Amino acid sequence: MDHSGNIACDSCDHSFEEVGAVCCYGIIRTYALEELKSATRDFSIRIGVGATSFVYLAEFSDGRYGAVKRVMKERGGSKKMFLDEVSVLLRISHPNLVGLLGFCLERDEQLLLLEYVPNKSLFDRMHTHQGQSSGILSWSSRMSIALDIANALNYLHSEADPPIIHRDIKSSNVLLVDNNHAKLADFGLCKLGYDPNIKTPSVVKGSFGYTDINYLRTGHVTSKSDVYSFGVLLLELITGLKSIQGSLTLAEWTAEWRNNDDIDVMVQMLDPKLNGEANFDQFIIITDIANAALIENYDRRPTMSQIIERLLSCIKP
Repeated sequence: MDHSGNIACDSCDHSFEEVGAVCCYGIIRTYALEELKSATRDFSIRIGVGATSFVYLAEFSDGRYGAVKRVMKERGGSKKMFLDEVSVLLRISHPNLVGLLGFCLERDEQLLLLEYVPNKSLFDRMHTHQGQSSGILSWSSRMSIALDIANALNYLHSEADPPIIHRDIKSSNVLLVDNNHAKLADFGLCKLGYDPNIKTPSVVKGSFGYTDINYLRTGHVTSKSDVYSFGVLLLELITGLKSIQGSLTLAEWTAEWRNNDDIDVMVQMLDPKLNGEANFDQFIIITDIANAALIENYDRRPTMSQIIERLLSCIKP
């Protein structure tokens, strides 16, 4: 933010005044607080909850829908965190990432207007009664969702400039377009730019059960920390279970099955709700990808590009 109160883009030095502006990343629309209060019916229809925010459905007079993320200071959402998230969202554009439509920074309100993804989260779809009432998510749908999120992460790690570490990969941040397509959301904990040669510890951020055990121990975060979290997400898709099982993480809880060479033992961790309706060749490969992603030594973990190659090799005919 510059001294005039405008938000500036670090890449092109353009600022975003109250009427909106065009930046190197596209048209950015700024909104008046009253406009977003009206669209959300005074923040009355809550559709999501984050660590520092609530998310509300917005409907505009022209029929467009959006999702308003209300970053709240009383929940720990500082202005710096808000501006950091705006900075990340300005830099990225990918079909499997939830996009920024606009923002508002007015009268102590910190609001992001985001693309509305109608079918809630993967967590809701897999782990709530309402989500399961529309039927069990099929094996092929789970594989398609895994590929979409892998593509999103590969973009953040390898194509975004500078590279971005998400740091909060989890099923509640995977939003479903439909049963076969997904978008990655919530960039509030992202780390923008990283140098793998710098080993300065940082404050550990993320969600328990998904957070890289190496990152937890050392405070060193790299793109391979996201790879670890993606491995947990794969286990969630395989087993149909949440990332925490009692006092154990899902990675710990499944270790005996997924590290066994006997397929008859390994298959015991497959989601029983699938009733055996899974491609077992794919199951073996996906489990192997998860195991590789969960290796403690992050240098030995695959990149997201390598993971995509393996996913495509078993998903595409």
